[in-house]
Amino acid sequence: MKIFANIPGALKMLGCLRHLSENKKVIEQARAEGDFETERKWILKSTSSWGPQVLEKFGSKLNVRGYENLPDKGPVVLVGNHQGYADIFAYCAAFRKFQFAFVAKEELFKIPLYGKWIARIRSVFIERDDPKASLKAIKEGISYIEDGFSLAIFPEGTRSKGPVPGPFQKGALKLATKPGVPIIPVSLNGSYKMFEEKGYLTSANIDIIIHEPIETKGLSRQEEKALSDKVEKTVTEGVRKLAEEDAQRRS
Repeated sequence: MKIFANIPGALKMLGCLRHLSENKKVIEQARAEGDFETERKWILKSTSSWGPQVLEKFGSKLNVRGYENLPDKGPVVLVGNHQGYADIFAYCAAFRKFQFAFVAKEELFKIPLYGKWIARIRSVFIERDDPKASLKAIKEGISYIEDGFSLAIFPEGTRSKGPVPGPFQKGALKLATKPGVPIIPVSLNGSYKMFEEKGYLTSANIDIIIHEPIETKGLSRQEEKALSDKVEKTVTEGVRKLAEEDAQRRS
């Protein structure tokens, strides 16, 4: 994985990855016992401690607005744009009220330590070249949500590696509409500067807007069809605003 290609950055990251197994036993024990409340508690402890640690290690700063739009507990589906690898660090640092995991590409599972951790926190893995396997993963995600677990999804399906989001893939929001849980649109800018812009890990200023929740329960078919466009517009306009503010700061 190219994110580990730069030796100093790789050593810093490996130092952070060592901490991912700290809550392993208690999370796995709670899951085996069907104690979802305890499992969510320790997953949250894991994500909310690791995200800030990584950002601090690389001297990155996170600015978040819209915390008042977050409910006190899940389940919800966080839906945002995807600029770079650092999005996961930023989300873990920003969303510290309730447990959540990720809808992630299958390749991430193969990364030592990190892959097992991201699976342990109840992420689901999409195989982009295997529609049947991806559909199975979405169904798995829906079952997690029905059990009270929250998920974050990046509907672009790939990193934009810059401030202009790509188009959202259709069908991604079934994670929320099927179980009828709220969607929290999230706009993020600056994470691509932490790796993708220069090709090695470095510091960056990352900005996030948490938008107002969008209810999905009881939507008509017509409303459900319009939902994807509504969420995409909200996220994209927020990213554009953050990018403009960033350009003004640097001018």
